Amino acid sequence: MTEEVPTAERLRGEVRQRYGSLATSYGSSGCCGKSTSSGDCSCGRGDGTGAGCSGELGYSAEELAGLPSGADLGLGCGNPTRLAELREGEVVLDLGSGGGIDCFLAADRVGSSGRVIGVDMTPEMIARARGLAERAGRQNVEFRLGEIEHLPVADRSIDVVLSNCVINLVPDQREVYREAFRVLRPGGRLAISDVIATRPIPPEARQEAGRWASCSSGALTREELLEVLRGAGFDDLEVDVSDPAANPTASLRDQRDLGVYPGTVRARKPTGP
Repeated sequence: MTEEVPTAERLRGEVRQRYGSLATSYGSSGCCGKSTSSGDCSCGRGDGTGAGCSGELGYSAEELAGLPSGADLGLGCGNPTRLAELREGEVVLDLGSGGGIDCFLAADRVGSSGRVIGVDMTPEMIARARGLAERAGRQNVEFRLGEIEHLPVADRSIDVVLSNCVINLVPDQREVYREAFRVLRPGGRLAISDVIATRPIPPEARQEAGRWASCSSGALTREELLEVLRGAGFDDLEVDVSDPAANPTASLRDQRDLGVYPGTVRARKPTGP
């Protein structure tokens, strides 16, 4: 699953440049939103407010209204905080936390006795999210700079791992899930919203860094994801792809052409040794 792609450093550079630009421009182009004439996907209104299309992706109006202004960049493809069924006092880790939307929502759910950590490899996103947290006075959320395949998080310290349309951007997705398994406590949960391929991605599409960075050609199939999750050690596996007919505007044109649609991944770390 890694031999057919450009070098990892080239892919990381493309992703870091794209999302660094989004963080500093206050735009709201998203991975999984509506396509535009430029070929990028743009969830937001494009008016510089940071108001994205997250209402179309499983977030309620109440959830969005409670966010720090500017946290919603419309970059997701679902609502992993709802998928995770978070509880008071839990410690939550968000892989690829971006502007912080899912971290702030998770922080509300786990309360003052809980804690949320966001990890992102893009310095501009980390600076943006930290600024929002400070201005909003959020005490139970923090943001760390790092790659999600090399997490700056201690072993067995996390109750729930979240991610929203990010893991598909990583060249070595096996390592991401191994790292998630490492940091989870026994019995800990994985709740992921991401894009999933309904058929194998052609090798030539895997070679296009631009397509990869737009959440298209890095997607794995359901069967590939199940194999990766089992290999990492997870059980209670659930991988579901949304019905394309029910979400006709949920993907980029490039995603639809490749058979790539939003989906969900849930799994659990066994409680035994």
